[in-house]
Amino acid sequence: MSSAENAATVFEQRRPFLLGLAYRILGSRAEAEDAVQELFIKWLEADRASIATPAAWLTTACTRHCIDVLRSAHASRVDYIGTWLPEPIHTTHQDSPEHRLELASSLSTAFMLLLERLSPKERAAYLLHEIFDMDYPQVADAVGVQEPACRKLVSRAKASLGSGHARYQPLPMRQSQLLSAFHSAIASGSTVSLSAMLTEDVELCADSGGKVPAIRETLSGIARVLDFIGQSLHTYWQACQWLPIEINGAQGVLIKADGVITASMTFGFDEAGRVSRIFIMRNPEKLAGLEASLNLY
Repeated sequence: MSSAENAATVFEQRRPFLLGLAYRILGSRAEAEDAVQELFIKWLEADRASIATPAAWLTTACTRHCIDVLRSAHASRVDYIGTWLPEPIHTTHQDSPEHRLELASSLSTAFMLLLERLSPKERAAYLLHEIFDMDYPQVADAVGVQEPACRKLVSRAKASLGSGHARYQPLPMRQSQLLSAFHSAIASGSTVSLSAMLTEDVELCADSGGKVPAIRETLSGIARVLDFIGQSLHTYWQACQWLPIEINGAQGVLIKADGVITASMTFGFDEAGRVSRIFIMRNPEKLAGLEASLNLY
């Protein structure tokens, strides 16, 4: 095997981890894939003979590149039209490393949105230490700070994120019941059964990127949310195809009209297994990557 072939093999073994890390830092599948591809080119051009631990080198290079990309992304999101949501991704329990419950729960839309509270370095340090189980010296090297500063980054991140309820996922059976209740409400316009499955302060928001019609404001409170589901979503979606799939580590749904995916929907939960947040993706650019990963044509 040539040196280049061996380098490619080493990288491909690490690629799932790097993609998982990049997506969690950036909140965008497309940006994560671009970052990892740029890293692959950098890896092939590196003096690999001087690299004692390829995995550590790749993690460090990926982390620092993503921190730089995230700084630019945060600036662009200030001018984003309407609500910004992370790009949805299709996951399966068999995927590596996403089959681990801890990692899957860190992919939820609600948790990814919480991460937006953090600075780029806080976000990277927190993810490496708390989600990917790296020790502080390793995280400090990857982020490019001294260990005491690294500990402060993680500590500040924990304080900003709070109790971590956004990572709670009900058992699959409960998630299926919730999806069934949503489907019934949208198909019939009756929200009686669904109402018991929502928190009183439930929120609903949609990301259109200004490219297609969608609500711009976040709807708050069970009365407003149920009214929107029973009237607006019932009107728009009752004749659409309803496709349950796993999105961001939990059960979600795709809405397909005239052969085209026009929306996806995911949920955040409280610790009683009730829906506390409803996330609707309408941005066609973000949906394109989700559709490309499925054999739905």
